[in-house]
Amino acid sequence: MLINALFLHNLFVILNMPKTVKTSIIPFSQTFAKVDAVHEIDKEALCVFIAIGFFLDQDTFWKDIKCLRPATINTINDEGILVKSEPWFQWHYTPQNIQFKEALSQFTNLFESIIEEQVSDKKVILPLSGGLDSRSQAVALKKLNKEVHSYSYDFKGGFPETSIAKKIADACNFSFSEYHIGKSYLWNTIEDLAAINQCFSEFTHPRQMAIFNEFDEMGAVFSLGHWGDVLFDDQTPVELSEKEQVALLLKKIVKKSGAELASDLWNTWKLPGNFSTYLNDRTLSLLGEISIENSNAKIRAFKSLYWAPRWTSTNLSIFEAKHPITLPYYDDRMCEFICTIPEEYLAKRQLQIEYIKKENPKVARIMWQTHKPYNLYNYHKNTTPNNIPYRLLQKLKREGKGLLGNPNIQRNWELQFLGKENDIKLKNYLFEDDFQSFIPNELIQKYYQTFKTGDKVNYSHAVSMLLTLSVWNKNHRDEG
Repeated sequence: MLINALFLHNLFVILNMPKTVKTSIIPFSQTFAKVDAVHEIDKEALCVFIAIGFFLDQDTFWKDIKCLRPATINTINDEGILVKSEPWFQWHYTPQNIQFKEALSQFTNLFESIIEEQVSDKKVILPLSGGLDSRSQAVALKKLNKEVHSYSYDFKGGFPETSIAKKIADACNFSFSEYHIGKSYLWNTIEDLAAINQCFSEFTHPRQMAIFNEFDEMGAVFSLGHWGDVLFDDQTPVELSEKEQVALLLKKIVKKSGAELASDLWNTWKLPGNFSTYLNDRTLSLLGEISIENSNAKIRAFKSLYWAPRWTSTNLSIFEAKHPITLPYYDDRMCEFICTIPEEYLAKRQLQIEYIKKENPKVARIMWQTHKPYNLYNYHKNTTPNNIPYRLLQKLKREGKGLLGNPNIQRNWELQFLGKENDIKLKNYLFEDDFQSFIPNELIQKYYQTFKTGDKVNYSHAVSMLLTLSVWNKNHRDEG
């Protein structure tokens, strides 16, 4: 059987890795190593991948290839086999006895020094949204007097997110480009995307592929705002037992149709026990390895160990394919800082909000998308009955009621899966002959037909995961 060229390249990289590999607290790229195991598809890992949309812990498609854990020092032997992995950092909760004003001062100094160090004198490319993470970066970059080109995108027919981003860019005197993601771009980019992320993520989330070639002339280095919303917010309003924490985590990461498809495959492949119990027990075991009592800090640590590196980081490779990337919230020093800040100061985005208000009031007065139409000074008014008129109007717009036009596009899959031309492209992948030797045709038919005739919002995930596996099967399965 022919060996896939990309697999040979990855194998070459693994075999020629340095003998010691140190990973960051939150790695922005995945590093793989061989282990002493049989080379065959890891079906348990695939079921988890289907259910949650990313591989958990060290899992990959193969039993003998593992992803190195975050914050570890790993020893590789002469045969390229991982023989030892030891943590150099462990998430903890050791809050300082400080006032909020001092915490804000510490954050300001650290955040700005990290950004200064990361971007230096290079022209910065800043993706802007209507939220707080990139807005905080915009404030810092403006204060540091950096040359910045910013951009934003939204869905054609969706909420005009670019309008908020443009106001932020204008307030900071940044140049700005706006893009409107249109129908069916996926099918012209899917093979390129698969080569970039190696199918470790499904394909409808990274909408940056729609403007991939636009990045060339924007600047020299990306400053990306990923993971700020997890580090600088609370995870639960009350203390939870470990069992309750597992339930909360699974509620956040498990997609209903993904779990349904995973269970069907688990039974089809005759794997031991049942999928639901397997995933619950495994999550409980991983959570139990984190030695933190505080529920908020423990859940944040779990997400940072297993969600950020295997989900959020996966599609950072798209940006990196064009220019070097920097991530201030991923910086080791930022992670260490978070472990020392009292949870009551992290809750409800307080540090970022007060930083923006203090350093750039003009930016703070721009609408906050999470609390639209309010801003950082009056978002507390986003309560009933104050917000009823705006919420009603937005609901009518989303649903296309009356004279307000067509229903809003809210999700990328709506642009890529709906309509006759999209359906033809989708079926070409799902019902490709060789794929049906991997995933039974009756299961493919079941989830495709349920998506077409039933709950599209729910079953779009299962269809998207089937599409991902079809592309992987086409490009990588011969590695076995």
